[in-house]
Amino acid sequence: MRLPNWLHKLASPPHFYRIAARIEPWMLGAGLAAIAVGTFGGLLLAPPDYQQGDAYRIIYFHVPAAYLAMQLYALMAIGSAIGLVWRMKLAYAIAAAAAPVGLAFTGLALATGMLWGKPMWGAYWSWGDARLTSVLVMFFLYLGYMLLHASLEERSTADRAAGILAVVGVVNLPIIKFSVEWWSSLHQGPTISRLAAPAITWDMLWPLLVMIVGAVLFSLAVMLTRARAEVLLRERGARWVRDVVAVGA
Repeated sequence: MRLPNWLHKLASPPHFYRIAARIEPWMLGAGLAAIAVGTFGGLLLAPPDYQQGDAYRIIYFHVPAAYLAMQLYALMAIGSAIGLVWRMKLAYAIAAAAAPVGLAFTGLALATGMLWGKPMWGAYWSWGDARLTSVLVMFFLYLGYMLLHASLEERSTADRAAGILAVVGVVNLPIIKFSVEWWSSLHQGPTISRLAAPAITWDMLWPLLVMIVGAVLFSLAVMLTRARAEVLLRERGARWVRDVVAVGA
């Protein structure tokens, strides 16, 4: 299967490195600004919930973390699939860069979910809840990908083995997404996916949307930083890398 021309150009490590270096600071700055605005709006401007009081405000951290955990896993799996099909080293590098960022957001989603669950359900954890259990499975898939990748000395072998695990693990994403609809669940149902009729009012919703945008931009900036480092490591024998290092020195 032939690689599309536009993807072939983007797959050039020096081309990707230059583009990432340009957009990364803008993404980081915009992401941090959006997170600051969303945090202020969510914690200080949004009114208390009529049922949950102020306890609901943890959604301003939990929902973006849960959203990013799933999206970054999808990105890791897509990068792995492209690498497996087209043998694209850059795709493997992006997958490897996304894994620790996704693991961190998954851990944050689990931690904030537990803190939210205690006052709402009376317990930090329920093994009978499919959403909680499937997100925990995703956490271990991230961890398994990273440990498998690190355990194999030959990088190409590590990329393929970890990539296969990432692709197979995609089956868990629809389980996470639809678990609250498929099974009886303690977890709250969809809140903002129905934008035409969201489950919360606008004065509560807009800080959450801003937080999600900020989290997306921040995570992409961090991932690009890691991806650039991964590219330099993988291409360390190339002349363009020596030129980059010389300029940096």
